Amino acid sequence: MREITSKDNKIVKLCEQLAARKYRDRLGLYLIEGENLLEEAVQEGAAVETVLIRRDCRKIPPGLEDRTYILGDGLFRKLSLTDTSQGSLAIVKKPEVSRKALLEQGAAGNFVVLDRLQDPGNIGTIIRTADAAGYGLVAVMKGTADVFSPKVVRAAAGSLFRVPVVFMNDYDELVTFVRAAGVKLAATCFDTDRYYYEEDLRENVALIIGNEGNGISPELIGRADIKIKIPMAGSIESLNAAVAAAVLMYETVRQRARQGEMCHTSGNH
Repeated sequence: MREITSKDNKIVKLCEQLAARKYRDRLGLYLIEGENLLEEAVQEGAAVETVLIRRDCRKIPPGLEDRTYILGDGLFRKLSLTDTSQGSLAIVKKPEVSRKALLEQGAAGNFVVLDRLQDPGNIGTIIRTADAAGYGLVAVMKGTADVFSPKVVRAAAGSLFRVPVVFMNDYDELVTFVRAAGVKLAATCFDTDRYYYEEDLRENVALIIGNEGNGISPELIGRADIKIKIPMAGSIESLNAAVAAAVLMYETVRQRARQGEMCHTSGNH
């Protein structure tokens, strides 16, 4: 393994650039940090381009030795994304996701739409929950915070390596994709008498999660096929975006499990 000692090294400079969204967008690269995340990236086939490890950290996933560099404590600390680093940092290439290929492969199924969300913790948590709940895709509307920012990557905890992410420039583009996939748009709003558990959310639903402060765009609500609400007691008007997303996505899991139970019971007669 080679050692980098200069703060002017081109790899060090690249890592510094990737702290900003404009460079992540321009270069198609992003940063991950931590042994566990690096191991998961390798396991899931992510394109790890460069690995940087602190001098006292020698744990390197097999196959990455030729692209690994050692950094002294001070230089590594300069690049670290966290206060208590595990001592490993990597530059990863963003996955290339083709909407056309997704449709050809049969993109029908449940997925989640992020409509102008801003909080990195919410975004990462929603992506992780989508992965856990069996949602196969995340559609990101223009105006949403960068899903490849360090805070989102940490909150997603590896799910970005598994869940395809597609980016939509406007609502027309989203609706065109949704219709081509044979999927219905589902929006939470006040203008409905239907609770989320009264609708069939098992399959072919694109669940919209709106901006933390303003909710889902009225234009998008107007184009939704399904309008649902979550019961609220007292004077509470809404839930945190990630919490609401978890409630709704796990309703899909519950309904699918219930359907399986019914089919199993029916098969015993």
